[in-house]
Amino acid sequence: MEMATSAAAAAGEGTSGGGAVPEAGGPEIAFFDVETSVPQRAGQGYALLEFGAILVCPRRLVVVGSYATLVRPGDLGVVSAASVRCNGITRDAVAAAPAFRDVADAVYSVLHEFSIGRVWAGHNIVRFDSARIREAFAEIGRPPPEPKGMIDTLPLLTQKFGRRAGDMKMASLANYFGLGRQSHRSLDDVRMNLEVLKYCATVLFLEASLPGVLTVENLVERAITRSQANGAASPEVPKPVARSSPDSSKRQRTISRVDNAIQAGGNQQLIDPATNKEPIELISNIEEMTLGSGIQIDASSSGFSGFLEPDDVSTESIQISVPSSYRLTRKTSIKHKGSPIKLCCAGLRIQFGVSTKFLDSAGRPKLNILVDIPENLSKILEFCDGIAQKSSQDSGSTSEWRPLIKKYGYVNRPTVRLHIPTIVSGEAATYGTDIYQKEASGNIQKLVFSKVDVAELDSWFVRGNTVDAFFSLELYDYEQNAGIRLVAKKLVVQSK
Repeated sequence: MEMATSAAAAAGEGTSGGGAVPEAGGPEIAFFDVETSVPQRAGQGYALLEFGAILVCPRRLVVVGSYATLVRPGDLGVVSAASVRCNGITRDAVAAAPAFRDVADAVYSVLHEFSIGRVWAGHNIVRFDSARIREAFAEIGRPPPEPKGMIDTLPLLTQKFGRRAGDMKMASLANYFGLGRQSHRSLDDVRMNLEVLKYCATVLFLEASLPGVLTVENLVERAITRSQANGAASPEVPKPVARSSPDSSKRQRTISRVDNAIQAGGNQQLIDPATNKEPIELISNIEEMTLGSGIQIDASSSGFSGFLEPDDVSTESIQISVPSSYRLTRKTSIKHKGSPIKLCCAGLRIQFGVSTKFLDSAGRPKLNILVDIPENLSKILEFCDGIAQKSSQDSGSTSEWRPLIKKYGYVNRPTVRLHIPTIVSGEAATYGTDIYQKEASGNIQKLVFSKVDVAELDSWFVRGNTVDAFFSLELYDYEQNAGIRLVAKKLVVQSK
């Protein structure tokens, strides 16, 4: 993406002015986004690194102008490694950029209320972007621009669209509609915001047009009914297969086999116009969610005593234990009846194999897998997430809370990440998780790994396989991010 670095070089998409900054005072809505540094310590503020805006005609949703610029902070040292990982903006990139003082007139012109005035719009702009703009103008001793009105698409879409895309962040919404990855660059993010808004508005318009037909509940009922009616005549459509725990007298769960489960955030077609049949992937996921109870694990016989199944946990007995410093640290723990809570759950379907997206402080990949979870486990984890977040806020932490559960797909399937820690000793590294294979006969064998090999590990955790998981809950507050991490102590993988 080509970025203008001064007012004279500002982009002019859709305008006849070519290189001029969009004029102030038009009736257009100014969608904008800022990118900043990531604070490294308590009390450190954000430094503006990039500003991007697109002016949109509200009547026809036509782009009438745009402007974007990198911004050189007063101290290049604020562009840390964490900041670069977040948005990709390096020190070298902003070293030659203008200071905010030099582009303040252009930014003011785009956002300033004049004549008719402009409405500001963006994702989470009330709490973040607009605050950063005001801080930037305050630092140079100038009054900030003021909006005629503000449209924050984060609370707006959460209210109108519901939490179909999980936490409703831009990246989650983009995944939900299959729009690709969020780049965390200002102008690209504004374009993505506009696309997401159009998609959400279209879905809501269609649902409002046929409120008795285009609802999730009716699609579920029709999908299952047609699947059952067509099952005998459609040999290519697999029928649900019941799988039960070794002690089936206690609890059973029917799981439909899914050869190609709906991708997280995928833009999947729900009805095939040629055959008028819903894909079996949707039907299987719907059936699984409507059944909703978990397969049982006998933790005591597994050699992992002390791990509780979701149905054995009472939320009334869950408390968070915070050390005297009253800050979220490794010493902070979530307890159930006085003991650190440890959970186990069987038959968790793998949605994504081993991810190496995240790195630790030494630059080593943090290994994790993404799995579906049943409703009873989701309720327990949501409760733990809630009390931990409140504790974080009460402690005065300024870190952004990362929700433990994310919901994907058309039926808002709850998913979590199970982390597989690595233990480093000198030159050698091993997995901190015991990993087993469960054969079709029911025999369980421990897998032996001579070294940490992501490709080898990924060959076991294939999408569609299921795992029995034993895990603990660990809290973290690091580099302005806080939350709960599920650390796998034992994983038993079973191929589909």
